[in-house]
Amino acid sequence: MSWLPTLIKACYFLAALLFILGLKRMSSPRTARGGIVWAGYGMLLAVLATLFLPDMHNRGLIIAAVLVGVSAAWWSGKRVAMTAMPQMVALYNGMGGGAAAAIGAVELIGYARGLGLLQAVPDTSPLRPEAWAVNGLPPALSPTELALGVLGALIGAVSFSGSLVAFAKLQGWMDKRFVFPGQRAVNLLLLAAAVVAGVLLATSHASPALIAAFFALALAFGLMMTLPIGGADMPVVISLYNAFTGLAVSFEGFVLGNEAMIIAGMVVGAAGTLLTQLMAKAMNRSIGNVLFGSFGAAGGEAQAIEGAQKPIDASDAAVMMAYAERVVIVPGYGLAVAQAQHKVWEFAQLLIKRGVKVKFAIHPVAGRMPGHMNVLLAEAGVPYDLIADMDDINPEFPATDVALVIGANDVVNPLAKTDPASPIYGMPILDVSAAKHVIVIKRGKGTGFAGIENALFYADNTRMLYGDGQAAVGELVASLKDIDA
Repeated sequence: MSWLPTLIKACYFLAALLFILGLKRMSSPRTARGGIVWAGYGMLLAVLATLFLPDMHNRGLIIAAVLVGVSAAWWSGKRVAMTAMPQMVALYNGMGGGAAAAIGAVELIGYARGLGLLQAVPDTSPLRPEAWAVNGLPPALSPTELALGVLGALIGAVSFSGSLVAFAKLQGWMDKRFVFPGQRAVNLLLLAAAVVAGVLLATSHASPALIAAFFALALAFGLMMTLPIGGADMPVVISLYNAFTGLAVSFEGFVLGNEAMIIAGMVVGAAGTLLTQLMAKAMNRSIGNVLFGSFGAAGGEAQAIEGAQKPIDASDAAVMMAYAERVVIVPGYGLAVAQAQHKVWEFAQLLIKRGVKVKFAIHPVAGRMPGHMNVLLAEAGVPYDLIADMDDINPEFPATDVALVIGANDVVNPLAKTDPASPIYGMPILDVSAAKHVIVIKRGKGTGFAGIENALFYADNTRMLYGDGQAAVGELVASLKDIDA
């Protein structure tokens, strides 16, 4: 069947095209669902084509592993709550990095066998079976293949351990931030040691001890790099590790000679890099600061906030918005925790029926992953034309009668503009304080995820509606219906 390799490559090309078209459709909320389906078909096609590679070994085990993975993903995907979506994304991203690292480990171990550094036990690589010699030993990797294999393994291992830490933080299993004196120096030493080990591996020194040390150092660096990062910076971290995983997969695909892995990995890596740049810009950070800086580190003693938080009850807040001309709703992670998105949309619909002009304002890093708030609002059925991003909505706040903030904190904190000592100083924010009136739904008087007080809550034009997000919005809905009765 001389035509089979050509058919497999054609399937890989079609799969890559579906990946790219799917990613393109994901750029708009209106077509994102279809884009995900298209990319899913591309992945299915690539997996099926791979199973038909000439002289493929262990097909039964591969199919069994795929079925187990698909079943687990289907079950968890159906059960996971929207509030837990960020940690699921972090976990799955880590699995991709771990898979790339595992491929690198297999190739390096096989390379060591070829050098006679390990016992020459016959083995196979299911993705490149035609490359194995008759004596069961792998061929010598070219210098380029060896270098890319090591680099992919390094990046994949860092993404794997770092993503697991991000998952644990988002899941609440670990403290938000773990910092100790000299941590940055320790991180740099770990990275330098991992790079040195990688260079030695890439220069024909692939001993078993060196391979083990290389992966231990890479995993430790990913762990230590993520430990000091707070939850407020997780959108940047998740997009960064997403880019890492894509690059690792692409490098390992080059080593394996697998076109689908190369193209898919580069697409994911490029998209993740662009997303990281956008997230870093939204946080007013450089990419260098994202990679090597101390996320959320305070620059000194924060300025004192004068005044007091002024409470308001739901009925008064409902009246204020019922007779307003313009209302802007600002959701944050507290909305996700309270699962209040459906109630919020119900309340917005009641306002719209009264002739109130309602919009939703989304900060780029609101929530715990990129696009978190957009996903929640889309789940509730909010029309896309009512959702505005930060740059578009900020000029409208001075003409807004009431800004309703639900579960958002750091992304609306005016200290980002006024206090150089604040850890969020310089971060672009939603200019909620410029609205004529501000109502903040919040469980209590605690600080946000960055651990700092919010000057907005003490402003003269702000009133605090304390309580669980869903319950508080439910009271607003009931009060508004009483007005209309």
